[in-house]
Amino acid sequence: MVDDTKPDVNPTKPTTDPTATPAVPPSIAATPLEPATGTPFGDYEEFGTAKRNLPPVIPVLIAVVLVAVVVAILMYVNRAKPVAQGSFDGIYFSQPAGMTSPMILMKITLRNVSEKTLYIKDISASVKTDQGEQSDTAAAASDYDRYISAYPDLQGQERPLQVETKIAPGGEQQGTVLVSLPITKEQFDARKDATVTIQPYDQRAIVLHEKSGQGK
Repeated sequence: MVDDTKPDVNPTKPTTDPTATPAVPPSIAATPLEPATGTPFGDYEEFGTAKRNLPPVIPVLIAVVLVAVVVAILMYVNRAKPVAQGSFDGIYFSQPAGMTSPMILMKITLRNVSEKTLYIKDISASVKTDQGEQSDTAAAASDYDRYISAYPDLQGQERPLQVETKIAPGGEQQGTVLVSLPITKEQFDARKDATVTIQPYDQRAIVLHEKSGQGK
């Protein structure tokens, strides 16, 4: 009998060996490997880095400079403008015999240089000496004649500058400010400065200095 269980041996059929290294086609083996270029993500750059998030430095600096220039121009245009100007026209000290307190009369001129009517709300004055600065609220216009009669050296001056006085734009007002300060005649004569402070409604205070002769 013929044994039909012989293995089928085909010389043209390759024998498969699981442990054998697979052959590399010549076309692939001959191609050298090129080094990787670009980012690990190929054509896509990684976001979240300083290079991608921060804008260029020079355009940013130019923008900052332009903003600073615009702000400076706006501040200059909208800067606080003076409400009024004025000057001291005279200052007088009086303390008759028998009077325990002296009276000081300051004669001033006030000019409204704003575009709105100036309404005087409050008036005060001060004198600065080597011993310090003494200040007082101006005497009321209703008490002016009584004080002047008691201090005759102060007679013949302008009428008092009154609270609630209205000065139109471009207008001018002259008047006197009468105060009582605890200083001596010697201290008054050696004074460093004297000031009159006028507080308008809804505007910043106007301070007139005797020494400079200008309002601030």
